[in-house]
Amino acid sequence: MSTKPALTRHLSSDEPRVLVVDGSRVVRRLIEQMLKSHLPGVIVLACETGAEAVAQLSEGVVDFVTTALRLPDMDGLELARQIRENSPQAYMPIVVVSGDVQERLVTRSLSDDVTDYFDKSLGFLALAEFIRGYVQPTESTPGEVLYVEDSRVVALATRRMLEKHGLTVLHVISVEDALAMLETAQSMDRIGADIVLTDVNLKGELTGGDLLERIRHQLGYGKGHLPVIVMTGDDNPDNQAALLRAGANDLVEKPIEERLLVTKLLFQLRVGRHLRARATTAAP
Repeated sequence: MSTKPALTRHLSSDEPRVLVVDGSRVVRRLIEQMLKSHLPGVIVLACETGAEAVAQLSEGVVDFVTTALRLPDMDGLELARQIRENSPQAYMPIVVVSGDVQERLVTRSLSDDVTDYFDKSLGFLALAEFIRGYVQPTESTPGEVLYVEDSRVVALATRRMLEKHGLTVLHVISVEDALAMLETAQSMDRIGADIVLTDVNLKGELTGGDLLERIRHQLGYGKGHLPVIVMTGDDNPDNQAALLRAGANDLVEKPIEERLLVTKLLFQLRVGRHLRARATTAAP
């Protein structure tokens, strides 16, 4: 086992502390180099095993944990569970970094102990920017959210929640209104929003599932082009899996917890922006 950094001497500073847990020495080194390059002053604590990570956390405060799903001594989800049960911190972002996250999302096998996930195929630069959003957040996050909700009371509360983070919220009460907005924008060679947030059960003939199907197939926007987060009060795993297979980027269960919703929404917003920029750069 490698010598662990003396975390306690940093406790009085404002430097962000990121714990990287991965069984590959090469991956740990690449993530550490990318983080130090793009997050000035970051303290990176690298661990090979889950046991090392738990021991490291017992020595002091950490701002962010990133873990692989497969570790030499345990599953990354088991590590997340142990952190939640033993950490004195009430909230600490724990993000899974893996190449098979999407499969686990569809099977709903990512536990509630995990704050979010990151697809390794997006690259370590994107991961560094993603982590920056947690540990060095800006006062506001630009972006347009097309929000579909037919309850005006719920919509008002959620809109205020999102606007606190600098987001522009375009609220409509039906799928028909949302589609009209997106179709008009597409006719002008625009997307119309950076991300869609929709309830499943809505008044009118079309549901949030119908909106998802139209966005993916009729309008032709992939998950990276126009992310869609679906809010649902249905805790049936089969129904949730069906929404993910239909093209939802992620789900948020009702009743909505503010920090979880904002975390997931900002993550998908950043990833979508990164993928669109990468596609534009690659275009001839």
